[in-house]
Amino acid sequence: MEYNPARNADARHTCLKLELPSASGRSNASIFIRGTWFTSHFHLSITDGFDAWTCEGSDAEVRQRAEQWDQSVSEYIALAERYLGFQQPDSKYGFEDAGKGHRRLSWTFEKEGTKLEWRWKCQPSSDSKQNIVEILDFLMDANIRLSEEVIRKTQSFEKLKVEAERCLSQSQTFSNEKAEFESAAYAKFIDVLNSKKAKLRELRDRISKINGKAVEDDESSDKAQRFDGGSDDENAIEMYRDSGSDSADA
Repeated sequence: MEYNPARNADARHTCLKLELPSASGRSNASIFIRGTWFTSHFHLSITDGFDAWTCEGSDAEVRQRAEQWDQSVSEYIALAERYLGFQQPDSKYGFEDAGKGHRRLSWTFEKEGTKLEWRWKCQPSSDSKQNIVEILDFLMDANIRLSEEVIRKTQSFEKLKVEAERCLSQSQTFSNEKAEFESAAYAKFIDVLNSKKAKLRELRDRISKINGKAVEDDESSDKAQRFDGGSDDENAIEMYRDSGSDSADA
C-alpha cells in the first residue's frame, strides 16, 4: 500500500529520535521514526541517516492485532503512538535485521503486570533519499516552529514582566499614598480629640466652680436661719410665759 498523506485530513505527526544499544555495546545507535497517525491506521518512515525503511499499519492489520490483544482499534493506535512518538524509559526497543534488507521494529510494555512486546516488520524504502529528506524537512519545520514558539513565549514573558513591574510600581505608589493619607488623617483625628478633651476639661472646671459657689450659698443661708432664732412653737411658749397667766387652762 502506498502512503497517501491526503488520505485523511485529521492525521497526527510525530518524529522520535530513538536511542538503541549498539551490537558492540560501546555506544548507542540512533534512528529517526516519523509517524503519521490516523483513526484506524498509521504510517512509519524510519532512517538511520544512510538507509530508510517504511512500515504500513493498514486498517485490516491494525484491527486484526487489536482483536488479538483484546483492544479496540483506537486503543491500539493510541498505545502505538505513545511508544513510537516518545521514547519510554521503561520500554526495551529493538530495530533488528529481518533478512533481505527488512527490519523488525519492536518495543515492550507492561499490561496488568505482564511484559508484552509488539513487533512490526519494516520494508526497505523504494526511495531512501526522498524518505530521509522528508524526515529532515519535518525536523527542520518542527525546529522552526519550536523556535518561533520560544520567541513568542519570550516576548510575551518580557511584556508580562514589564507590565508586572509597572503594576508593582503603581502598587508601591498607592501604598505610600495610603500610608501618607492615614498618617495625615490620624494626626487630624488626634488634634480634634485633644481639642475636645480641652473643651471638656474647661466645661468640667466651670461646672466645678458653679457647684462650689452653690454649696457656699447654701451654707450661708443655713447660718442666717440659726441666728434669727428658734421655731414658731418656741416663740409661742415664750409669749405665754410673758403674759404671767397662772390659770390651769393657760
